[in-house]
Amino acid sequence: MRLRIRTAPLAVLLTLCLGSADLRAQNPEFREYFADRTMRVDYFHTGSAELEVISLDRVVSDGPWAGPRDRLVDESNMGKFRFEVRDADSGALLYSRGFASIYGEWETTAEAAQLQRTFHESLRFPWPLRPIRVILHRRTGPRAFAQIWETVVDPGSRFINAADRGPGGPVHTLFQSGPPSEKVDLVLVGEGYTPEQESKFLADARRLSEALFETEPFRARKSDFNVLAVFVPAERPGVNRPHVGEFRRTPLSTEFNIFDSERYLLTLDNRALREALSGVPYEFVEILVNEKQYGGGGIFNFQSTVAVDSEFADYVFVHEFGHHFAGLADEYYTSDVSYETGGETHPEPWEPNVTALHDPEGLKWGDLVTPSTPIPTPWGKAAYEEHSNRIRAQRRALVERTAPESEFDDLFARQREIERELLSAMQFANRVGAFEGAMYEARGLYRSEIDCIMFTRAEFFCHVCRRAIQRIIDLYAG
Repeated sequence: MRLRIRTAPLAVLLTLCLGSADLRAQNPEFREYFADRTMRVDYFHTGSAELEVISLDRVVSDGPWAGPRDRLVDESNMGKFRFEVRDADSGALLYSRGFASIYGEWETTAEAAQLQRTFHESLRFPWPLRPIRVILHRRTGPRAFAQIWETVVDPGSRFINAADRGPGGPVHTLFQSGPPSEKVDLVLVGEGYTPEQESKFLADARRLSEALFETEPFRARKSDFNVLAVFVPAERPGVNRPHVGEFRRTPLSTEFNIFDSERYLLTLDNRALREALSGVPYEFVEILVNEKQYGGGGIFNFQSTVAVDSEFADYVFVHEFGHHFAGLADEYYTSDVSYETGGETHPEPWEPNVTALHDPEGLKWGDLVTPSTPIPTPWGKAAYEEHSNRIRAQRRALVERTAPESEFDDLFARQREIERELLSAMQFANRVGAFEGAMYEARGLYRSEIDCIMFTRAEFFCHVCRRAIQRIIDLYAG
């Protein structure tokens, strides 16, 4: 890729308003550099196979700051992208976070080699008291990033909108464990619910959040979370389903058929999503979609989605939240996907639960491997692939004849039972190792255990995924 960098210096306005927060209780370093509110930098991410351009959209106030005051720098080495906030005069690093994006996924599709597209993205951080530099990087190696954009934000200028706005609908507290700055703040937002369906949305939100906190390690760490629900009413029930000709215009523009995958469910309208949540204290968001069709999606530090009335909604909610919350990779490799992959030589993934195993002695989860476990670890790969190919053929047949959703649910239920029995009987089941086949690749990429909620429709996270989740909880809740 030929990289084109554009720098767009920006002056911004802030009539500093600290509100009612007691800043004396905050970290001294935080009080030195930041006010207790959120700044949101919106920008456009444009590219093709030949170029990449970042263009500023706007800077706005996004409500009170919900994040931690004493863990401002992200040292997790996660995400395809990373942004930094630095003091404009001294260059001191004040805040950073890693993240992924829809653009980062799109550029791996066949479409990216044929045309140019633009996606909207946002960076959220505490409101600075002095001029800052906002710097955007993209990953170039296992622990390396290259700068692709920078802009200067001066809180003494007049070119931002410093006015706060309310969320896109009523906000309900599902449970509150403590102050937002000391907890992980999750918001569930409804999409495709009519005004008369608010009670259904709240019931769905409670049911699905309960499913999350019945799954370890979320169950043991529930007291580290706050969970809110925002009801954004729509004119008609449901969302856009272009693959079956059922079209909708909804407040958040959430839709199936992302990257022409009939069950991939996201919103491409980042501005609408952020505006609906403005003023709400949050760090992580899951969109609850009022649909029965099996589907969902999840992008690290951006968004996750689930169709709430699917028979497998509980599983999809937890699985997709694993992507969004902890940057977990898909561990399955036999389903049809829209990404351009291939070859048996891969760079080391940044995701914590998949490896290219270039250095078996330095396996990134090697401390969890018992000495008697061989690396790479043998498993019944051929038997699993034979079963999976049969399921794929049956699924394609259902898609071709536009079968009712109940037939897909029956197929997925049979698949789950067969895989549970097949995988649990293998020699190294429930052991941490390096099992070939992961992240859409049959060869050259390895997952840490035979089974996990990121591999099949299991009901548990493997040990490596659990540890990755714990580390993110610690980043936000201490």
